Amino acid sequence: MNPIHQNRRAFSATEIVTQLSKLNGEQVPGWRLVDGSLEKTFAFKDYYETVGFVNAVAFIANAQDHHPDLALSYGHCTVRFNTHDVSGISASDFFCASKVDGLLA
Repeated sequence: MNPIHQNRRAFSATEIVTQLSKLNGEQVPGWRLVDGSLEKTFAFKDYYETVGFVNAVAFIANAQDHHPDLALSYGHCTVRFNTHDVSGISASDFFCASKVDGLLA
């Protein structure tokens, strides 16, 4: 298991804001806090590209053993991360969100 996922704890509000700012500054902006989760919607030219993206996200999620909620529609996919076992947002969520952004870099 990746060490980032061990000994997880829920981040404080200040930590979340700080990490969200870093995440949106590193890659493509768009991650936001929605109902206690990190959320970003990705747009694609067609369903085929969207499904390809979903499969790549699934590969990352499986490799990291940290699985987001995905909402798939034609040309769009919304990715939502939170850490259920700590009832909040943890380092794992930001780490995996960054990996997902890296798919489109």
